[in-house]
Amino acid sequence: MLVHNLAILVLAGFLGFVVISRVPTTLHTPLMSGTNAIHGIVLLGGLIVLGMGTEGVLNKVLSVIAIALGTINVVGGFLVTDRMLGMFKRKSEDRPVDRPASGADS
Repeated sequence: MLVHNLAILVLAGFLGFVVISRVPTTLHTPLMSGTNAIHGIVLLGGLIVLGMGTEGVLNKVLSVIAIALGTINVVGGFLVTDRMLGMFKRKSEDRPVDRPASGADS
């Protein structure tokens, strides 16, 4: 059973690497937002499992590690997404100054 689970883990990691490496840069921000939502669900699931009182010290330690890594991933993902979206905002000095209309209405 352990070899079966390790094989699935390795194949999932390889497949994830191949899929992510082929994503165009224009789709990176929507993809990051989607993975943040998925990791939020994983984080909530880990908290529920830990709260149900899992048996054994190893299970509790692995649950805490999963929650910590999920939290880091969610927070980091939101920071990266915010920074990428900030690149598309106008700087304050680039904005045109509002000037009153001339001539016709006066």
